[in-house]
Amino acid sequence: YRKSLEAKEQALLARKRQLKEALASDRPLPTELRKDGLALKQSLQLDDPDEHVSNVLDDEYASAGVADPRLLITTSHDPSSKLTQFLKELRLVFPNCHRMNRGGTSIKELVDVTKAEGFTDLLIVHETRGVPDGLVVAHMPHGPTAYFNLSNTILRHDIEGTVNMPEVFPHLIFENFSTPLGKRACTILKHLFPVPRADSTRVVTCMNRDDFISFRHHVFKKASHTAVELLELGPRFEMKLYQVKLGTPEQAHAENEWTLRPYMNTTKKRRML
Repeated sequence: YRKSLEAKEQALLARKRQLKEALASDRPLPTELRKDGLALKQSLQLDDPDEHVSNVLDDEYASAGVADPRLLITTSHDPSSKLTQFLKELRLVFPNCHRMNRGGTSIKELVDVTKAEGFTDLLIVHETRGVPDGLVVAHMPHGPTAYFNLSNTILRHDIEGTVNMPEVFPHLIFENFSTPLGKRACTILKHLFPVPRADSTRVVTCMNRDDFISFRHHVFKKASHTAVELLELGPRFEMKLYQVKLGTPEQAHAENEWTLRPYMNTTKKRRML
């Protein structure tokens, strides 16, 4: 019902913009606007010039920023030593993050614990033959849930010259997220982090290139008055979004907002994010 109302509001707003452009350029009214042009003009005089239709998807993060996010992070069943190490490093990347040993806990039990303990997001890391290859990010209590493939994962101890990881909240850099789906993915990821202080020297970067999101984690310091030195903290990996679901992970029949289909890979020039 809310989506139908949103569609009607968007159509009405588009008609008002058409009328406003026709009046501003002193052109004849479009044929489809002549019947109710006078009523539209009267309502246009009362409208806010910066009016826009709020998206129902924004309601999921309406309270974001009021309090710092609290994350619960865990793995798939029977994790390998490499996945456990990757989980420990991710816990250091995200502030206010709590690690949980999965054991035999089911997805439904995980979601129930997350909601009962007041966590805002649930992160689940998966692997194949000891290599981390999947990340699930679920916003509580009503979704959305984003599913990512992971590739080229490099842990902290495999990166030369890493320094101790500070616990300050990081600044965020999101680059090249231009489409509505890209902005949706950006919203899901950025709300995993609290608002940093202005003097924080820690930076988390998510760079979209050909629909692969490169995750990098650095700390910077001034080398001179005109130069800044970057030191990588790790871990580093690439993420590929393949599904966004309007619900939490245990809801098998939740609506799919977007899913990567096989035929989408055949168009080289098409970019989803």
